[in-house]
Amino acid sequence: MKYIIILADGVADNPIEKLGGKTPLMAATKPNIDALCAKSRCGKLITVPSDMPPGSEIANMAVLGYDVKEVYQGRGVLEAASIGIDIEPGELAMRCNIICIENEKIKNHSAGHITTEEAKIILNDLKKKFDNNLVSFFPGVSYRHLLKIKNGSSQISCTPPHDVPGTPFKDVMIKPTSKEGEVTANMLNNLILESQKFLANHPVNMKRIKEGKDPANSIWPWSPGYKPNMKTFQELYGLSGAVISAVDLLYGIGKYAGFKAIHVPGSTGLYDTNYEGKAKAAVDALKEVDLVYLHIEASDEAGHEGNVELKTKTIEYLDQRVVKYIVDETSKMNEPVTIAILPDHPTPCETRTHNHDAVPFMIFNPLLDADDVQVYDEKSVEKGVYGILKGNEFIKTLINK
Repeated sequence: MKYIIILADGVADNPIEKLGGKTPLMAATKPNIDALCAKSRCGKLITVPSDMPPGSEIANMAVLGYDVKEVYQGRGVLEAASIGIDIEPGELAMRCNIICIENEKIKNHSAGHITTEEAKIILNDLKKKFDNNLVSFFPGVSYRHLLKIKNGSSQISCTPPHDVPGTPFKDVMIKPTSKEGEVTANMLNNLILESQKFLANHPVNMKRIKEGKDPANSIWPWSPGYKPNMKTFQELYGLSGAVISAVDLLYGIGKYAGFKAIHVPGSTGLYDTNYEGKAKAAVDALKEVDLVYLHIEASDEAGHEGNVELKTKTIEYLDQRVVKYIVDETSKMNEPVTIAILPDHPTPCETRTHNHDAVPFMIFNPLLDADDVQVYDEKSVEKGVYGILKGNEFIKTLINK
């Protein structure tokens, strides 16, 4: 048996008035997903423990069968692994967004989805200005970058910027959670304020403002952590794997999981990503590995933007341009292929941020009879045979372990 997990990031939502009380999953035209669902077994999955933040890093590790309470060490260290940056003992890694602040409030977490080319120029200039023997910046993709701090303390409380659009930034700056964290918190808050002075008149931002785009006028470090102690997926579950994504975080998780990293040209992490290329790469990868983790970010970004129409469209793209191809091609393979579809967490358009709600999942195993669920959405799967699962119960159900 081979396996494909199609991870539709943030696709779950709440009923929306402008969709007549439906969710985007209910409103979208998705004949391929629904046809597969009618042959599948369904349920709901609680990916994130209630006492942990509902971040993509925790949720995706849980979907992949890791005990997040045991291994989770923050997002930054996972993204560091994906871009080949070593984190030594005692070094703190943090995700570092470049964000847009307007009238002292966080306008958005992505500097208006700044291009990677523009962001690289800004990050390299931040490096020249602020790198020293304690602090180092590393450029990533679009608004997602990395900050490494020697002898930094993780005893700090940081707010993900995508959780607080419209909030005065000074209200959500970094706070120490103990005496030990005070020096690190103060240093980082000072760095945020200094970055704002430095970026205010940066040439890239001047050009973006002239073009009517949001400037990247502040850094925003969050999710601190040290190097995690993780077993590979093969050690845990006896299967080899590959990951396909547009997001450093997923490749970082994949690196610690021992997965092969497959990069598809044209993967943007947005609605305009190369859906066809990612679907083909996933099917091709099954010739080499047992399990493919195909991560599609688009619906999550639409949720963070609060864009209901775009989120619905990303689901239709997923249906027509990913799921149809995968179902057609895997049905021709000599070995049976189990296909799962689920999000890591909801990203409701109304709140524009993640929450802890259980997510809908479906598992098509050609060797098992289906349950009675006919369409894939948040409500319909509640009638599914699997009921409500938690954390690593999903992967164990998927591979019958």
